[in-house]
Amino acid sequence: MTNNHIRNVAIIAHVDHGKTTLVDQMLKQGGVFRLGQQVAERVMDSNALERERGITILAKNTSVKYGNYKINVVDTPGHADFGGEVERILKMVNGVVLLVDAYEGPMPQTRFVLSKALELGHKVIIVVNKIDRPDARIGEVCDEVLELLMELDATDEQLDSPFVYCSGRDGTASTDANTAGEDLVPLFETIVRHIPAPEGDDEGPAQMLVSALDYSEYVGTIGIGRIERGMLKQNMPVVLTNWHKEKRVPAKVTNIYQFEGLTRIAVQSAGVGDIVCVSGVEGVEIGDTLCDPNAVEAIAFPPISQPSVEMTFSVNDSPFAGKEGKFVTSRHLRARLFKEAVRDVSIRITETDSADAFRVCGRGEMHLSILIETMRREGYEFQVSMPRVMYKEEDGKLLEPIDTMTADVPEESVGVVMEKMGVRKGELVSMTPMGARMRLVFSVPGRGLFGYKSEFLTDTKGEGVMSSVFDRYDTYRGEIDRRPCGSLIAHEAGDAVPYGLFNAQERGPLFIGAGVKVYEGMIVGENPKGGDIVVNVCKRKQMTNMRAAGSDDALRLIPPKTMSLEQAIEFIADDELLEVTPKSIRIRKKILSSSLRLKAEAKEKGKK
Repeated sequence: MTNNHIRNVAIIAHVDHGKTTLVDQMLKQGGVFRLGQQVAERVMDSNALERERGITILAKNTSVKYGNYKINVVDTPGHADFGGEVERILKMVNGVVLLVDAYEGPMPQTRFVLSKALELGHKVIIVVNKIDRPDARIGEVCDEVLELLMELDATDEQLDSPFVYCSGRDGTASTDANTAGEDLVPLFETIVRHIPAPEGDDEGPAQMLVSALDYSEYVGTIGIGRIERGMLKQNMPVVLTNWHKEKRVPAKVTNIYQFEGLTRIAVQSAGVGDIVCVSGVEGVEIGDTLCDPNAVEAIAFPPISQPSVEMTFSVNDSPFAGKEGKFVTSRHLRARLFKEAVRDVSIRITETDSADAFRVCGRGEMHLSILIETMRREGYEFQVSMPRVMYKEEDGKLLEPIDTMTADVPEESVGVVMEKMGVRKGELVSMTPMGARMRLVFSVPGRGLFGYKSEFLTDTKGEGVMSSVFDRYDTYRGEIDRRPCGSLIAHEAGDAVPYGLFNAQERGPLFIGAGVKVYEGMIVGENPKGGDIVVNVCKRKQMTNMRAAGSDDALRLIPPKTMSLEQAIEFIADDELLEVTPKSIRIRKKILSSSLRLKAEAKEKGKK
């Protein structure tokens, strides 16, 4: 049976190519909002972090009506670190809308998600967005997309994918690059005509693949997926099974919800092709299949790409531990991390030798920093180590993850970017002029990109745009000097005072201002000349019994360098930790005592 009135489609794109803005317009023109209703921009980015950063982090479902058709739309993240979100939802849809910027064209993340969609045999609609940009290169971008399809071994049918030319901001689409559109009808028409309707046996035993999870305080874990066969009904008994592991758990579907615009509507039953939410199913995980108890058959779920970066999360043991957080124990930390691993299939959590520390593996620095920021806002207090890449060993050779890094930079910045990439063991793959700018593509070790983003923005005077995506494991390329600067370390506990800060700032930029509480071993600044220096920011000027009014010089303090969470993660070295609380971010040495640190360094040198 074919459910002709349903189309299931995912929108995939590189970050900042206008995907969520286009979905906004699809919702408006699809009748989701009433006439004159005030709607926030990027309405699908409902998470606070997503709205602050202007990126999509979690894949989300919605639906729009077009004539007699219901189009289920999945909005996906554009950043490579959240590629696991895209991989798992591709089994939920029958086709994809590939969105590319009319100037930037296909980028590394575009290649990654498109290859996954082609492997599953999905139909593709290519949308060239932002055609109203003054620097749009519509013809060249179309050629670049076709070249990419050929490189990824697309079938003849996939190579014959239709092109639609859009302005997501204006909500217009056209099938002719030279003719401006009036609305999104050409896009809706192309989806209805080109994306196949879902097929399945509506008379057979029920079968549904869970591709996403949500959580509600009232009903617990909610499984989201597409019904592949039969009918799901309210209060129906089912069995949970999984393609990748032995699992056979009896359960019951308490409630079924369908997506209607941005809301979920409770229904008594749903059939083949419907994307639904089910609640009441205890122990459900991503990749599970809900089956009729009389026909327990698991649906193949593609293995998610493995993580390539790891950090150690541990209980905060600094002198300020427990003062600002709500959840501070190892029990709290463990429960929260393993809960995240259930929801995010691209994260791996493993125990360590210590009961207070856990190894957390993810796709990249951004992936893990979003987890850290989310936990911090939930009231968790903990500390994390420097990010490290995950090595492999094959045939006696050490292999490391290699990324493809793409940089769009002004022509005058090409030299400095190539120089910095050389130091980080990067190899130039291609160099393409794009008007007054240049696109550089490098093959670079993942560890070579740690801490480079802020340096890159400085080198390109804020005009450069860079992105990277994991490519492959390859032979270890040798040592890379990760951080040329050293740290300024607090000598004693107390409150930072202007006199102590004035003397310390001669050594390098400071991270704190007057009145900030510090402890011994806390890092209060950086030393540009390299090496660690202990400074006393709590030192007060000695008082004398003879002091003329106005004889003291005014102390001019340089404003402190305020670091974001990402910048702090980029900064920390191997012997340092980042203390994260709901109110503060502090960098510290693993060994707080200066004397114990010197003994440990001497012992390490003795071993060498």
